[in-house]
Amino acid sequence: MSPVLARVLCLSLSILPLAAYAGPSSLPSPAELSQTDGATALKWVRAQNAHTEATLTSDPRYKPLYQKILTAQQSPARLALPTQQGGEIWNFWQDDRHTRGIWRSTSTSSFQSGHPEWKMRFDLDALAQNEHANWVMEGLDCLSPQDRFCLMSLSEAGEDAHVVREYDTQADTFVKDGFDLPSGKQTAIWVDANTLLVSRDWGAGNAGLTRSGYPYSVRLLHRGQKLAQAVEVYRGQITDMDVAPERLRDEKGRELFLISRHRDFFHTEVSLFNPATQTLTRLPLPEKYDSLSYLDGQLVLHLLQDWTLAGQTFHADSIVALDLKNPAAPRTILSPTSRQTIGDGMGDALAVTKDGLVVVVYDNVQPVLKLYRHGASGAWTSRSISLPGNMAAEIVSSDPGLSQAYLQLEGFIQAPQIWSLNTTAQTAQPLYRQPNLFDASNLAVEQMSATSADGTAIPYFIVHAKDWRKDGARPTLMTAYGGFGLSYLPVYHPDLGITWFDRGGVYVMANIRGGGEFGPAWHDVARREGRQKAYDDFAAVARDLTARHITSPRHLGLRGRSNGGLLAGVEFTQHPELWNAAIIGVPLLDMMNYEQMAAGASWAAEYGSVSEPGPRAFWEKMSPLQNLKAGVSYPEPFIFTSTRDDRVGPIHARRFAARLESLKQPFLYYEDVEGGHAGTVNAAEVAHERALEAIYLSHRLMDAQ
Repeated sequence: MSPVLARVLCLSLSILPLAAYAGPSSLPSPAELSQTDGATALKWVRAQNAHTEATLTSDPRYKPLYQKILTAQQSPARLALPTQQGGEIWNFWQDDRHTRGIWRSTSTSSFQSGHPEWKMRFDLDALAQNEHANWVMEGLDCLSPQDRFCLMSLSEAGEDAHVVREYDTQADTFVKDGFDLPSGKQTAIWVDANTLLVSRDWGAGNAGLTRSGYPYSVRLLHRGQKLAQAVEVYRGQITDMDVAPERLRDEKGRELFLISRHRDFFHTEVSLFNPATQTLTRLPLPEKYDSLSYLDGQLVLHLLQDWTLAGQTFHADSIVALDLKNPAAPRTILSPTSRQTIGDGMGDALAVTKDGLVVVVYDNVQPVLKLYRHGASGAWTSRSISLPGNMAAEIVSSDPGLSQAYLQLEGFIQAPQIWSLNTTAQTAQPLYRQPNLFDASNLAVEQMSATSADGTAIPYFIVHAKDWRKDGARPTLMTAYGGFGLSYLPVYHPDLGITWFDRGGVYVMANIRGGGEFGPAWHDVARREGRQKAYDDFAAVARDLTARHITSPRHLGLRGRSNGGLLAGVEFTQHPELWNAAIIGVPLLDMMNYEQMAAGASWAAEYGSVSEPGPRAFWEKMSPLQNLKAGVSYPEPFIFTSTRDDRVGPIHARRFAARLESLKQPFLYYEDVEGGHAGTVNAAEVAHERALEAIYLSHRLMDAQ
C-alpha cells in the first residue's frame, strides 16, 4: 500500500475522541511523587497509565501497529552484530523465543561466509527464570588474549546499577567461587587471571559514592577475597563525578592500566597504574578528551580542547598520539576542518587493529572512513575509503591483535549493513545487508539548512515521500538532541518506518548546537547559559519547515528523550504555538533541582550548577517545570519515563505531569515499571510504547480535529 493511500485510509477511520482527563481524585505532593516506589506515587502512576492506555489502545489502529512493530523488533532478518572474542565471533541476540537474550558464537570463517552457523552459549531467559530475577544483559568483558574468562554484567530491570559475575566461555557456565560482585554502579577490569581493579561503593564510612552517585575509590581485588579485603590504590573526592579503571592493549599485546578521575563530565585526570609495583604516575594529558586507544606504544586520544605542550598547539577535535617514552613530543594524526568531526561522540569512531588505526570522520554530517598506519620514522600515513551518503557509521568490533574489523552502516531508509574491514589490505566491503523492515521504495532523504536567530546555518535531514506535495499540511515529526557533544546521525528505526513513514508522515532530524556534529566548538557554544542557542536552532528549523510550505504548526510535532526530553520540554513551554504534539521521553524537566535527582550532579558541567548565579538565573527563565503557566494554550503532550531509571529518574516527568494536572491542562503520561534510562528493555515493551506514541501522533497531527 502506498503512503498516500495509507494516509487516506487512516483519515477515513472512525476515531474515538481523546478522553477527558481522568486522573486520581487527589494530586500527590511533590514530596510524595519524589518517592520512586512510594505507595501514593505509584497509585498516581497506575492511574495515569490506565488513562493513557485506555485513550490510545482503544483506537482500532493500535493493535495492528503494535503487532507490526513487534514483528520487526523480533525479525530473524535483523543483523547479528559481531563481537570478536577468543578467536570466534560472538553475538547477543533477542527474538520471540529469547526475549531477554542469548549469547551465541560462530567461527570467523562461518561468519565471513554470509551464512553463519550459531552455537548457543548462554541463555539469559533461563537464568532469569531460575533465579526469579528480572535480569537485563549489560555486557561481557573478557580477559584477553585467550578470552576464556569474562566478567558478565547483569542489571535488575535495566538499571545502571548491576552485578558482576565471572563466566567461563569454555564450560559455558559461571565460575564456581569465581568473582561475584553485588549490585551497584561499578566498573571492574581484569589485571590478570586472579586480580581485578574495581571501583564501586565500598560501604558507609569507607569510600561510598560521589554526589553524582558514582564510585570514587579504586581497589585491587584478588581471587577469593571479600570486598572488605580489597586494597585501595586510588581515591578521588566525593565532589568528583566518578573514578574508574581502564585496560588498554596494543597490537603487540602490551597493556596499560589507567585510572581516570572524572572531575566532571568533561574534565579528566589520568594516571598510569603499575600492578607490579602498585604505583601511580600522572600522565600529562589534556583534561578534555575522549576515545583513548593504544597503538605501537602510542597513547592515541581525541582532543576536545586546544592543547599546548612544549610550545606546540594541537587543536580541538584533532587526534594525537603520545609516545609514553617521550610524552613531551605528541604528534598530530588527524586535524578536521570546521565542518568535520570525529565520530558521533560515543567513542565508537576509533579502533586499533594489528595494522593501525581505524577512524570514522563526518564531513558535513556525511561519513568517511580513514585508515592510519604508524611508520618506523614516527610519521602517520592514511588512506580514505568512501562510504554511502546520508548514513551513520560506527565500528562495532575490532581487536588489536587482528587485521579484521567490522563496521555498521545505516540510514533513515537504508537498513543496516555490516562491512568487513581488512586493515592489512586497507579495504572495506559490505558483508551483510539487512532486508528492509518497512517499504522505503517511495521515500527520499534530503539535507536542508535553516538560519538560527544569530545567523548560524543549522543543517537538518528530512525524510519524505518522493511524490509529496508541499501544501503546508504534511504531518511532520521533528527530533534533535543538542547536548554533551553527541551527534544525531541517520539511524534506521523500523518502528518509525512502520508507524510514520508508511502512513505518509514527514520526519526531520535537526543537527542543532550543543551536539558534536561540527566538533567541540559546536558543543561548547550551547553549554550552560549558552544553551538558548540550541533551543533557538530547533525553533528555527520548525519555522523553516513552515516557510518552505512543508507543514504548519497544526501538523507539526516534536519528540525528544533524555537531554532531548529537556529540549522538548523547553520548546513546549517556550514556543507552544509552534507545535500540536510533543513527545517528552525520560526527560530532565525540573532544572532548578536536577542536581539532587539520581545522577543529576554529574551534568553540572553541561547545564551549569544552579548554585552559581549565572546558571540559576538562566534556568529560572528556562526550566520547563517552573515555566508552565496558567492561561497558556499548550498542545497536549505525551510524557513517558521509567520507574527504574536510576540515571535521570522518573521524578522530573512526574512533577511536570502533576503541574499540568494542577493547571487543568490535558496530557498523557506513561511510566514503564522497568527499563532503566532506556525506558524499555524488550521487544514487547518497545512495541507497546512506540504504538502508543503512534496513535497519539495520529490523533494530534494526522486526524481531523
